[in-house]
Amino acid sequence: MTQDAAFDVAIIGGGIAGAGVGAMLSGGHRCLLLEAEDHPGHHSTGRSAAVFILNYGNAPIRALTRASERYLVSPPAEISDHTLLSPRGHLALADKTGQEHFDALLKESQDLDPITPEDAISKVPVLKPGAIAAAAYEADARDIDVNSLHQGWLRKLKRAGGELRTKARVIGLTRKDGLWEIETETGHFQAQTLVNAAGAWADKVAELAGLAPVGLTPMRRSIAVVPAPEGHDVMAWPLVSDVEERWYMKPDAGHLFVSPADEDPVEPHDVYPDDMVLAEGVHRFETATNVEVTRVLRSWAGLRTFTADRTPVVGYDPAAENFFWLAGQGGYGIQTSPAMAKVAAALIMKQPTSDIVSDETIAALSPARLRN
Repeated sequence: MTQDAAFDVAIIGGGIAGAGVGAMLSGGHRCLLLEAEDHPGHHSTGRSAAVFILNYGNAPIRALTRASERYLVSPPAEISDHTLLSPRGHLALADKTGQEHFDALLKESQDLDPITPEDAISKVPVLKPGAIAAAAYEADARDIDVNSLHQGWLRKLKRAGGELRTKARVIGLTRKDGLWEIETETGHFQAQTLVNAAGAWADKVAELAGLAPVGLTPMRRSIAVVPAPEGHDVMAWPLVSDVEERWYMKPDAGHLFVSPADEDPVEPHDVYPDDMVLAEGVHRFETATNVEVTRVLRSWAGLRTFTADRTPVVGYDPAAENFFWLAGQGGYGIQTSPAMAKVAAALIMKQPTSDIVSDETIAALSPARLRN
């Protein structure tokens, strides 16, 4: 199937990154969103336990998170008729081995307040007093309504005349006569600009285009859903994490998400949890609490894809005409997505970005840093 006319922009990947930039470009550009799976967001976006945490990630990530807050609090009416953030809170804990990590976290964080172990236990009564050497609380951490954001962006894209094609895995890319020729499993398309928002597969997409990879590493992150401890209303509890990132716990729908906070490098694929890794995470959770996990209701895993410096790659590749990277968001892709989409759209349209984030942040995101 060949299109009658070339699209202005073709976006590979229908997750939160691809949907976001497509929505930001829609209206002024004829956009095509290509998704390899049956439905967009099948991998990382649909498997995120997303929480908006200002004190999470490196400096560029924090800048993008701050720049995303207003949009998530008050999204445009065409995206959602309600706020996309709801109260949660974040409790950061250190045991006797984690004091150095705890001190470093406090030094670089904003609005993360030290509290006593007793105060921590008052927030989450199942915590073991002897397991807490230090604690801090970020009151403004909030849950993110990922589905409303993602679906709102897809609706905007389609209402503005953009096209979404599912089951359209890209199998070939060629630059010819000023256009990208895109071969998929379901047809052939053309576009002036190509956006690589393929998540864990982004390096593979670059290779299809004859480009060197930028060095993306997909990493598995696993979740076990366990019953709430009897006699406790867990929905009032904050997200609880170990400062050394060995486990975390988050209430959800009356149950608890428990994760080993694993980051095991894997090849890009439809990832599943490793039972032994999951068991280790559950054990660490049990060690820090008075909870004995007797059954796991369900489990899953998702992919978090990082560059070597754990900063996303956003911008035109210096080695190819109109090949644009939007990848490597790691575990921060949802909370940074509004700012990331705005930055990407502005760079694609060659418009200023200084009203979104600083020039320093833009430089930190540039693919050029990974080409030297």
